[in-house]
Amino acid sequence: MNNLSRFLASDFFYKFRRSPVAVIAFIVTVFLVLSAVLAPLLATQNPFDPGSLNLMNGFSKPGVPNDFTGETFMLGTDDQGRDIYSTILYGLRVSLFVGFSAVVFAMVLGATLGLIAGYTGGRTDTIIMRIADIQLTFPAILVALLIFGIAKGITPPSYRDEVAIWVLIIAIGLSDWVQFARVVRGATLVERNKEYVQAAKLIGRSPFSIMIKHILPNTLGPVLVIATISLALAIIAEATLSFLGVGAPPTQPSLGTLIRIGQGFLFSGEWWILFYPAMTLLLLALSVNLLGDWLRDALNPKLK
Repeated sequence: MNNLSRFLASDFFYKFRRSPVAVIAFIVTVFLVLSAVLAPLLATQNPFDPGSLNLMNGFSKPGVPNDFTGETFMLGTDDQGRDIYSTILYGLRVSLFVGFSAVVFAMVLGATLGLIAGYTGGRTDTIIMRIADIQLTFPAILVALLIFGIAKGITPPSYRDEVAIWVLIIAIGLSDWVQFARVVRGATLVERNKEYVQAAKLIGRSPFSIMIKHILPNTLGPVLVIATISLALAIIAEATLSFLGVGAPPTQPSLGTLIRIGQGFLFSGEWWILFYPAMTLLLLALSVNLLGDWLRDALNPKLK
């Protein structure tokens, strides 16, 4: 029996297909991710290429031919004639890239510090955990704002737009590593006293080898669940920072940037400029969050 057959016959897949919420959330998530990846092929225009825009198409209503050019846009256009459908696809790419990258960064940093704290103990454990406790006293979005502001302040003005996305990733990642560290530390404290770890010590394995090859694989289950849930939070954090004007640059707008732009036209009647990006962000965050909640329950041994 190959790996695919074993997976299809597993209890995990059985629970998955028996949960309509998980199936729908998975389908929506995959659809949005594929839409972002295939944006250059699916978009009707490159909305961030000034040469492809026509100002005469500005404020076109969804599905209604433009009064001047006669062109019809499925989700309408903004004040610069950019197709909202195309801007959402490209904005999705930025939001997902920042979200995934920030979670991976937070997961690697948190898991590393959690392993070190749990395995070595003593003063190292105390220092790492006290730093984590201090950070937990501040809202994650404020920590991200602080880090983003400091990083942007020390970056030369001519390079700020070029590195803004990477600064955003680091800011969100540094605000989200604590939960990974605490979970991995707790698992490491349990695993380090088991017989297989003691046996590895007796045969002369180095602490680094024991942590990476023996202890870390046994902590990956809860870490992956946290990562799935954190992805939705990271996407929302990115959208919040971009909405506040301190996130993605105008040359690489994310869904949060598009929502901020649309908010300025909401009360003048151009509701679609805000509505469609906001609904896309809602669907993305909700589907990823529901998938993470199901994954947490499915991998919880107490619920089996």
